Amino acid sequence: MDSEMSHQDGNYNESPAKSEVIGNGTVTTMANSRLKLRVHPNKDHKPEGYDDLDLDFNPSIFSSLERYLPSNMLGIPRDDKAKFMREILLKYLPSGERHRTQKHQEYREKIKSNYQPLHRELYALNPTTFFLPTFLKAISDNTEQSFRSIISEPSPGIYVFPMLQPDFCELLLSEIENFEKWVAEAKFRIMRPNRMNRYGAVLDDFGLEPMLDRLMDDFVRPLSRVFFPEVGGSSLDSHHGFVVEYGEDKDLDLGFHVDDSEVTLNVCLGKEFSGGELFFRGSRCERHVNTGTQSEEAFDYSHVPGRAVLHRGRHRHGARATTSGHRINLLMWCRSSVFREMKLYQKDFSDWCGECNRMKKERQRSTCAATRLELIAREGESTA
Repeated sequence: MDSEMSHQDGNYNESPAKSEVIGNGTVTTMANSRLKLRVHPNKDHKPEGYDDLDLDFNPSIFSSLERYLPSNMLGIPRDDKAKFMREILLKYLPSGERHRTQKHQEYREKIKSNYQPLHRELYALNPTTFFLPTFLKAISDNTEQSFRSIISEPSPGIYVFPMLQPDFCELLLSEIENFEKWVAEAKFRIMRPNRMNRYGAVLDDFGLEPMLDRLMDDFVRPLSRVFFPEVGGSSLDSHHGFVVEYGEDKDLDLGFHVDDSEVTLNVCLGKEFSGGELFFRGSRCERHVNTGTQSEEAFDYSHVPGRAVLHRGRHRHGARATTSGHRINLLMWCRSSVFREMKLYQKDFSDWCGECNRMKKERQRSTCAATRLELIAREGESTA
């Protein structure tokens, strides 16, 4: 971590807040640009609400991030806290994305004001109709033991479990078809989930964002807190939720890549298909994303409707060709703004990057070997 970290309370060194005169002549307390987030949240602080502000990001992100503000910023005006947190969040948008973000918000508003949902019950998460009873019980018990009772780990860092009710899958598929039909009839240009997929839709765009918020907060985060603490699993605060479609007249496969997420949930919705297996090739940090794969890191996974796969976003993977039928998957890229900020001050990711870990072990072996040789040499000198 950065050398400025305080050993006393886990904060970064804080410069005093300063007063600045804003355009209308009023004086407000602004955060010094050198301030950084706390490493650990202030659990005693009650965050403010940001729902009434016109923000570039989901208001819940600001409430979550506020607990990580330096202690001398917690009492400043809410608008100033929002400005500071917004600047942190905007750092993670690639060049040119700010304008696109604004256009995307306008696009969403246009859809919401015109599109009529087919199954309104989908828009408010009902656990008993969405999830299988075994999954619900494991989440309700909320222990590592209860999670592992329904989850298998066929390869390190890849967790597989039955999750969705068949009826829910059918309803969601029906809603997606209805949305795509509306898009075609309205001659509305649909934004695809990402640059890799030419088919599919962003669920947040047509009103399912609140449902996905709850899915992340109440069901994905508890699992991630246990299985992915090293990549911000306990502080997930935003998501990108979408469906992808594969088949003869859709995308066929998906190239080797990493996700723009800390934790990815991937659930097969159906329909009838063959092929389309996921192939995983080990987790990597940005510096080592193009390094080779160790034999123990290679793993292939076959989709089953209703069954979920949970993995790190940085776990390299791709999808083989769907050879027949039509496959549709629900994906949610879950992100942690806190982890992304903290990551800026780290150089070693051996707790989750396979290559960092391999290099660390190699250094340890070299050090042990050198120490052994030195001890042997000393012993030889003492007996001479």
